[in-house]
Amino acid sequence: MTSPLYSLVALVSAHPAWAYVTVFLAALLEAVPVAGSFIPGSTVILGLSAVIATGGLQLPPMLGCAFAGAVIGDGAAFWLGHRSKRRILQTWPLANYPTVILRSEEFFARRGLLAVFLARFVPPVRAFVPVTAGALGMPPRRFFPVNIAAVALWAPLHVVPGLLAGSALKQWGTALHHHVAALVLLATAAGVVAWGIRQYLHRADRLNDRIGIT
Repeated sequence: MTSPLYSLVALVSAHPAWAYVTVFLAALLEAVPVAGSFIPGSTVILGLSAVIATGGLQLPPMLGCAFAGAVIGDGAAFWLGHRSKRRILQTWPLANYPTVILRSEEFFARRGLLAVFLARFVPPVRAFVPVTAGALGMPPRRFFPVNIAAVALWAPLHVVPGLLAGSALKQWGTALHHHVAALVLLATAAGVVAWGIRQYLHRADRLNDRIGIT
């Protein structure tokens, strides 16, 4: 755990109510175009979720704050793009990142609704796809159901692992080295899931290229 994150965890351990606000803001700010690419919101949420194991924080409010922050952040970015159309992509600060904007447009054009879902789990484009979807004219009635479904999965995937890590440290403490096999198994399972996602995306790209979708 990095020193700033350790300090933050220590602070909210003494003032639990601040943790919920911090998680909400971390999830929200990650969705801010450009700025979200530099804010370690996911790391903050994982770190603070470990405090749940101490009893100082509760799981439902943590999940609720992460969910609400992400939905509001993504929704605000989408509406900004929806109201401003393509000109928002050509104004500061987005205009300073033409390569990322291009990648986001290609990602969105290639996968459409699926891009909205997947972007929530891809840090480099997470802060750009909602505003791009709005700027390119995706109807709100299509964006919000998919985005909300993605956030409903994203929030537990960030909060629960932090809780489990905190529980493991609390339970095992210095004897953690006795459970290396279990940790390796968990890491392997995570690797298999990540590999499966990459394979799915790769095959989707090949299929799109084969049928002429760009």
